[in-house]
Order: sequence, then C-alpha cells, then structure tokens
Amino acid sequence: MNEPIRINKYLSEAGVLSRRKADLAVEAGEVMINGVPASMGSKVLAGDVVTYRGEVVQPQASTHVYAYNKPLGLVCTSREADKDSIFRSLSLPVPCMYVGRLDKNSQGLLLLTNDGDLSNSLQKARNHHEKEYVVRVDHPITVEFLKQMSSGVEILDTVTRPCKVVKQGQNTFRIILTQGLNRQIRRMCEALGYKVVFLKRIRECNILLGELAPGEYREILGEELKILRNACSK
Repeated sequence: MNEPIRINKYLSEAGVLSRRKADLAVEAGEVMINGVPASMGSKVLAGDVVTYRGEVVQPQASTHVYAYNKPLGLVCTSREADKDSIFRSLSLPVPCMYVGRLDKNSQGLLLLTNDGDLSNSLQKARNHHEKEYVVRVDHPITVEFLKQMSSGVEILDTVTRPCKVVKQGQNTFRIILTQGLNRQIRRMCEALGYKVVFLKRIRECNILLGELAPGEYREILGEELKILRNACSK
C-alpha cells in the first residue's frame, strides 16, 4: 500500500466489511488505527495497524469470488450476530462478505467475496446488474399480474423498475431484476394480492447457480470471472 486510503475502503478491500458497514463500525467505535479510534474519513498509511473489534485487519494479498447455494433457514449476517448465520455452516479458504442478501425463507445463488470494490459495484443499483429468480406464489398467475409486475409496482414509497417476468407454470414465474430493494419480490407480490411460497435466485450477472447443491460453493475462475469483473468495471 503506497498511497493512503480511507478507512472504509481499507476494510472493504480487506474483505472484512462493505464500505457502508465499515462506516457504521467506525461510528460505533469498533475500528482502531494504531490504537486510536478511527473517525469518518480517517486514512490508513503504510505500516499502520488497523483493528476491528480487537482483531488486526490485514490487507488481502489476493481476491476471490465464490458462488454459494444458500439453503433455506440460514440468514445473511455475520457469524457472531446470529446462530443461523451462513458463516456458521460455511468454511471458506479466506474470510469473505456476502454480496446482497437472501432472506431466511429464500434460497439459491449468493456471491461471496473478499473483493470490496467488486462487492460495491454489484450492489449499486445504478449499475443495473441483473439478478434472476424462480418464484412460486399461492394462487394462479394472471395476465394482469404479469403485466403489473413487469411494468412496476409501488412499494417502499417508490415504484420498482420495469423488469422481465415470464410465466412458467400455473403458480410459477421467472423474474429478472436490476435493483435490490428490501424483500423486493415478496413485497411486489404482496402489493398485488399474492404470497410468495418459494423463492430461489438462479443467476447474478453471468454467474449461474447451476448444479450446486444447497450448502455447496465453488470458486469463480477463468473466463467466468473475467466476464463478471468486466461487467463491474463499466
């Protein structure tokens, strides 16, 4: 590290926290630089010792990205925060953060990485990265439902972006989103009088869930990783 970098970027690049969560950790007094509490905008210089909750944070020598099939019943939180955290049943070669979320009752593809810049790019709504889901609801899907879902639904004091929705069965559809509002698909369906009974993410950008069994992960490498990084650098 030749140039000083902001503390939130340092923690993000180390794979410890996203920049947003790093800011919250700094505000909570959980981050120290050379034994002194960090402040918003603090910069880390070569040779500085950074700690988070008492643990020394080392810059990552290399970055990794993993595709993980999150099972039902697990939550996207830190290991310490919840007994059902994904990280209690997942042993990765390097510490990673999750990219986006899947709630406890949802399953499927979750990207994990220690690359803070990649994580930030994937989660920024303005970048319009695609995420595809298979969804089953509690009663038959109508043409009007498909039309409303695809054109935009009013939730959380906004209207969702237009998206692609394709019916796959009497009660099942696929949907491709380019934003990630809190519990977005469930809220969209509820606003139209439907309840989601099954939700599975099957794709994020060019990364497919494929044949990964629940609880399994694989590292993303080669051309697949190159395409992902190219999409995030635009």
